[in-house]
Amino acid sequence: MATFDDFKDPEGESAVSLSDAHDFNDRDNITPSQYEDVIVNHDSYGIRLTDTADGRNSASMLINKMYAWRGYAGTHQLSDDPNRITLTATDKGEVVGTLTIGIDSPIGLMADQIFKEELDFHRNKGARLCEFTKLAFDPSVRSKTSLANLFHLAVIYGRDIHKCTDIVIEVNPRHRRFYERMLGFKQEGDLKINPRVDAPAYLLRVNLEFVTEQIEKFGGTFTADNNVTERSFYPYFFSPREEMGIRNRLLRMDDQHAG
Repeated sequence: MATFDDFKDPEGESAVSLSDAHDFNDRDNITPSQYEDVIVNHDSYGIRLTDTADGRNSASMLINKMYAWRGYAGTHQLSDDPNRITLTATDKGEVVGTLTIGIDSPIGLMADQIFKEELDFHRNKGARLCEFTKLAFDPSVRSKTSLANLFHLAVIYGRDIHKCTDIVIEVNPRHRRFYERMLGFKQEGDLKINPRVDAPAYLLRVNLEFVTEQIEKFGGTFTADNNVTERSFYPYFFSPREEMGIRNRLLRMDDQHAG
């Protein structure tokens, strides 16, 4: 729960991390080690599904460095959990971003620790939830598109691979407006203390039908001259055609893993 100081929304507010994440200004030479699958690869920039102990360790190092830099409590290690998927962005071989997708299951989500009543309300209405946590992105990579790519990949994974209907996140109060204005999230319940980072948090939710509609309308419409009338974050997402290609590749990968 921290700021991305180099990403600004049209109102001038800083774009922010998802739950339990922090930015940093000085990079360590964290290398991606061995990753199982490359999902997106444009020149020196790529996004990978992290599915090895070395890969999870590199992502954890990035997250923990950001926690320490921001002064938040806790040491956080990504675990080998079949209900959690970590995507890692690399630039010229260095880990520069990471995001973990948690898929709802009988053991629940991390957000259940303080927001179980709010989550159960939607479960009882038939929602299939996923949560985005531990988003960390190096602000020296000055590209809204890179951050949007990572988020969009997580959307595809939750929606198309795991058939989720809604995304939930826990955010610091000062970041709530960004998620509401730029991505369409809505507040669920009251402000509570997140014991994992010893800081206040709101639970936010967005329905994936809404996200899909925004991607179909605005995905890939950002241009270098910034001549975009839509003021949300969705123009920085992949275009619908690019999304289709990525989705098909992910589905093939999932079939190979299942086989």
